[in-house]
Amino acid sequence: MSLKRKQKIAGRAPRILFYSHDTFGLGHLRRSRALAAAMTQADPSASALILTGSPVAGRFTFPRRVDHVRLPGVTKRADGSYASQTMGMGIEEVTELRSGLIRTSVQQFDPDVLIVDKEPTGFRGELLPTLDCLMQSRRTKMVLGLRDVLDEPEVLAAEWDRKEAVAATEAYYDEVWVYGLRSIYDPTRGLPLSPEVQSRIHWTGYLRRDLGPVGEPPEQPYILITPGGGGDGKAMVNLVLSAYEKDPTLSPRAVLVYGPFLSGELRDDFETRVAALNGRVTAVGFESQIETLFAGAAGVVCMGGYNTFCEVLSFDKRAVIVPRTTPRLEQWIRASRAEELGLVRMLDESRDGLTPEAMIAAIRALPDQPLPSQAIGDGLLDGLDYVTDRVDSLLNGEQERAIG
Repeated sequence: MSLKRKQKIAGRAPRILFYSHDTFGLGHLRRSRALAAAMTQADPSASALILTGSPVAGRFTFPRRVDHVRLPGVTKRADGSYASQTMGMGIEEVTELRSGLIRTSVQQFDPDVLIVDKEPTGFRGELLPTLDCLMQSRRTKMVLGLRDVLDEPEVLAAEWDRKEAVAATEAYYDEVWVYGLRSIYDPTRGLPLSPEVQSRIHWTGYLRRDLGPVGEPPEQPYILITPGGGGDGKAMVNLVLSAYEKDPTLSPRAVLVYGPFLSGELRDDFETRVAALNGRVTAVGFESQIETLFAGAAGVVCMGGYNTFCEVLSFDKRAVIVPRTTPRLEQWIRASRAEELGLVRMLDESRDGLTPEAMIAAIRALPDQPLPSQAIGDGLLDGLDYVTDRVDSLLNGEQERAIG
């Protein structure tokens, strides 16, 4: 039975809701946006709504039949605690406000499928009242989506125990989707998941980025420098600028994308250094359509976030990844596994040293790296096709039970 068949029986088109807590960075929102675009493209009658706390959600364009609700923002402090971005409200108050907005949105939108990104209970447990309501109605299928790497197994196990996330996964979710391949890394290692939950895990493959029409790229050749959202990209950007400053013959030129969270005095300092390089490095602000810059680049220097990694693979670009190692080892684990498989080159602090000389050598070696496509195996980039098939199966299964 197809999605359209379900529409005729149920009397309305399918509705898919994404929860993307987004306390910092862009990763969760960009992943949810890519999934929503694929699902509504697979069935043009379907609609999707993304609940997100991202402060820059309004700067993205969303496909037709995809929209978003902006939840009140919170900020992660250096010590790992959180503070409200809403004036006059403490973190407990804003969490309660967010929880109420989530519940109201879900009740009004009445989704057929709810897809929760990474956090089984939501930010500070804000999703639990909504999950309880959906469990009582038993109409909405609930899916937990996990990126390929979460953290070191021991650290992750302690975090999930503290958040009671294992119990929530066991109790609420019909399926768990891992946006990667088990042969590369198992993000659930160390988690005491029951055999029943393990049997509901689907390894989708990575989420290919849209390779459709792109804009006119800058003058070529150039390498793309992207720190993702930019909030933790200071060290990488500084390293690249230092490399071009130290070696006046380093080429090709670089196009630097700051990211929306790299701003203020730090950005002003970088702008001064970029200007002094006389066109050998040029810089642009946040690019919601960074695909154009990826498509035209001769190579990429980036951090090791999930979405950037998917773009490197999707656009088949030679890449040097400089992973962050705090507050979690997620990026380092992903980059080291990718290097082992011959997909990218990693610049590792303990092995290579994060020095201008190391970056100069890495940039000069980019043309001699193999393309990721030379190492990509079957199913690596099949994630979007896989999840659209899963949505179809979930909707059909629900309808068949309802008919029976």
